[in-house]
Amino acid sequence: MPLLLDAPNLGEREKEMLLQCVDSTYVSTAGPFVPEFEERFARYLGAPAAVAVQSGTAAIHIALLELGIGAGDEVIVPALSFVASVNPVLYAGASPVLVDVDADTWTLDIQRVREALTPRTKAIIPVHIYGNPCDMDALLEICGQRNIAIIEDATESLGGTWRGKPTGTLGEFGCFSFNGNKLITTGGGGMVTTRDAERAKRVKFLVNQARDASKGYYHPELGYNYRMTNLEASLGLAQMERIDEFLRKKRLFAHVYKEALDGLPGVALQKQTPGGESAWWLPSITVEHIPVPELQEALRERGVPTRRIFSPLHTYPYLLQHALFACPNAERIYEQGLNLPASTANDEESVRRAAEIVRDVLLEKGGRA
Repeated sequence: MPLLLDAPNLGEREKEMLLQCVDSTYVSTAGPFVPEFEERFARYLGAPAAVAVQSGTAAIHIALLELGIGAGDEVIVPALSFVASVNPVLYAGASPVLVDVDADTWTLDIQRVREALTPRTKAIIPVHIYGNPCDMDALLEICGQRNIAIIEDATESLGGTWRGKPTGTLGEFGCFSFNGNKLITTGGGGMVTTRDAERAKRVKFLVNQARDASKGYYHPELGYNYRMTNLEASLGLAQMERIDEFLRKKRLFAHVYKEALDGLPGVALQKQTPGGESAWWLPSITVEHIPVPELQEALRERGVPTRRIFSPLHTYPYLLQHALFACPNAERIYEQGLNLPASTANDEESVRRAAEIVRDVLLEKGGRA
């Protein structure tokens, strides 16, 4: 089997659960699989409540809306992230404020966050990028002093922890994604977690077109069709049975890359934030001395697929007006960064071989001391 970058790991149990859902005829949004998935996911995280939604993007959007964030409000977002971290802020009518990330951990630079605060700051969206938790102690202190909400973008960090607590359980809301390349998948889909059961009820109401079922098809306010289907949830239930296995593999693969690449001149692995334990969704490196496209091509020729780091958000034309601060770390990480193969469908031997190939290519192209 060829080496896989971030493909899902699907097997007989997933087929069995999907067929069970089909046979039940509960394939759409009403039925038993969605609430069971929500309950099992919440129990895994130790969260009081979880609400299944259509995507990680929808999760962030509905969290912003439930917090009442909109026009005139500012929301701090790291400049280095997938665009889904910032687009919901615009959907809500608020203004994103893009700030730089730490040079080593690639998560929000706390000092830059402090400099970006204004009286209009109503929320911060810390992104646990590539599975690596942000410094949540510092963010909780900042937000607690100013009554600022935290919406954790945990879409890449399922399984990661901050001082032993799962990412996605430390802020007002945690937002998860089950896209095909995530630790577990429902094909698409996402989840919102919260410490407040009443808020969870409100979110469930909003994502179901704000329908008051006690009055039939009556909708007292603007709602959203952000519901997860039972087909998706049935797949998620099967994946939840394997989540510990998947997480062990991710961490093993990260260790393999660290063993092979640590200490190479001009090469740096993304560093784990002190106090956090990364889920290592995609182990990633920066390389100073080789253009990333050239490195990618050399690795592709030897059977090793890679992916570039996310383009910094402040470089997109429609976000330029929100680029109020310089973000040199985000720019450097993008220019030098590369994601390495970490699909849990790979075995340890194939990843060790990939790590050796990466090392060999780096040395051949000028990385030798």
